[in-house]
Amino acid sequence: MAAAAAAAVVVAAALGGALLAPGPPQAPGEGPRAAAPPAGPPRGRMDQALLLVRNALPGQGLRLSAASAACHQCSYQFLAFIPARNESLRKPSTVTVAVDTQHPLTLLLDGFSGDRELCTIHYHFGEFGNYSLEVKTLSRSTQTVSCDLIINEGPINSYLPILFAFLVYMGILAIVIVGRLFMKIHPVRNWVYKKLNPRETDRLINSELGSPNGVDSLSSDPSQHLWSAISQQRLRSLDTFRGLSLIIMVFVNYGGGKYWFFKHESWNGLTVADLVFPWFVFIMGTSVSLSLSSMLRWGSSKKKLLGKILWRSFLLILLGIIVVNPNYCLGPLSWDNLRIPGVLQRLGFAYLVVAALELLFTRAGAESVMEMPCPALQDILSYWPQWIFILTLEVIWLCLTFLLPVPGCPRGYLGPGGIGDFGKYPNCTGGAAGYIDRLLLGEKHIYQHPSSSVLYQTKVPYDPEGILGTINTIVMAFLGLQAGKIILFYKDQHKQIMSRFFIWSIVMGIISAALTKCSKDEGFIPINKNLWSISYVTTMSCFAFILLLLIYYLVDVKKLWSGAPFFYPGMNSILVYIGHEVFENYFPFKWKMQDSQSHAEHLTQNLTATTLWVIISYVLYRRRIFWKI
Repeated sequence: MAAAAAAAVVVAAALGGALLAPGPPQAPGEGPRAAAPPAGPPRGRMDQALLLVRNALPGQGLRLSAASAACHQCSYQFLAFIPARNESLRKPSTVTVAVDTQHPLTLLLDGFSGDRELCTIHYHFGEFGNYSLEVKTLSRSTQTVSCDLIINEGPINSYLPILFAFLVYMGILAIVIVGRLFMKIHPVRNWVYKKLNPRETDRLINSELGSPNGVDSLSSDPSQHLWSAISQQRLRSLDTFRGLSLIIMVFVNYGGGKYWFFKHESWNGLTVADLVFPWFVFIMGTSVSLSLSSMLRWGSSKKKLLGKILWRSFLLILLGIIVVNPNYCLGPLSWDNLRIPGVLQRLGFAYLVVAALELLFTRAGAESVMEMPCPALQDILSYWPQWIFILTLEVIWLCLTFLLPVPGCPRGYLGPGGIGDFGKYPNCTGGAAGYIDRLLLGEKHIYQHPSSSVLYQTKVPYDPEGILGTINTIVMAFLGLQAGKIILFYKDQHKQIMSRFFIWSIVMGIISAALTKCSKDEGFIPINKNLWSISYVTTMSCFAFILLLLIYYLVDVKKLWSGAPFFYPGMNSILVYIGHEVFENYFPFKWKMQDSQSHAEHLTQNLTATTLWVIISYVLYRRRIFWKI
């Protein structure tokens, strides 16, 4: 039923894209259509509107500049020069410019010499809208200038495709719920099981772990009983949390419908795309705590486990370097431009440090020791050496960030450079973090197109997965490790586990509020994904503890939700992540669009590709094929 529902989502999404895409498709073999007579100025690009500026001022040219509300402390950027009115024809001069519609803009009109500011307009333009800015003199005697903004053609609602996609998915969910209710009727369930071979169906549905080599289907096989025992011990909420993070990550990596809030924030602040990677790191730390504790209880030696940790870390880093340097059709890979940092590389290094730290200080059955001076802090005090190590790492991050001298930049600079800070530090992107990467790795071996390059017009390469930010990634993984310790210390004590998750969320939220002063740009340490600032880590940990609490309550405590469909990609996270990166530009995950300037078509393509990976992970789960490294 889950596979059929997912397939229906793909079909519905594709149909939605066809319905929402502007213009009918051209029939095969049809010759080029005659262009329809334009009703006005040409249609702009996605996330843009057209602004027609009419200058009716006699003998005075104008300069039009703009500043985005999302660009913190940015100077005005020149857009166009509007000549003076044609006195012989008594007609105003006109210039058409494209303006951004993603964020509110401040338009500044001044004289060509720049010595006189005529008017300032704050406005949020709508996508594909057509506007006129009429500049004229109200009174010849007083030379009072009037700037009137007129809507010639209303903008479209670019968020309708999101609403339509939401309704489609909710419809599929309703169908699944109704189907499950019907399955509770004995005659219906017996008929379905009879058609689908109930013995095999029950066995597959109730299984949660597996091997690529498969398992004998005979129920008399002793391994089947071991399989069932392990399945009952596994927390579905952890795989559901991991799968949710992964699916959002896949969606935003594929483009997120080209909506700005599904892209990474240009610098300070948060978007949907900024949530998922730290959550993935967090749940990795949780899994490390549970898996190492289990293996130690089963008698595995620390030396053997350390070898596995080193090997897995090496594989993650190696796979990461391969994935972030695709060169499938361009000949041999150039080592001169090889990007070294990346998502899997950072995951591998964070895993190495946190898993080795846990292995060094943990003992088999240590979580059962309950006699502590302060029982309320037993899951912290039992591992005080680990906390000292993590706090030492954080002190190192703070010292390097705020005390390291960076040539040409103020000490402790956390800004984006470029036109930010009124253009004072154009080559200081990322401060110490960017400087360390460029110094140790070289400019050609880090990310060349950071998210700050568009809004802040930065020219210096900067890698959001660089060296300095890895320290706080380790801190994020360690906080996830702390969640795993809570589960171990309070095993089967659901109220205690959920209350601890809630308390940790509150503590992390208070720290974030103090560091940021509850503001986007004015805090001591702003929330910044590019820097992986400590406030970013505490904020994401706050959200992660709350989200894990909710999923744990619904999936493992009350069992109101099976975790589907996120549970399935969560069981095959490495395969789904690497697969979606490798096959990103191949059909059926991508195809040629009829209108590349349509959010609807991009959203359809991205949702279809993401849903396909959910279907693939579901099929692999049913066949017990899991890629573990």
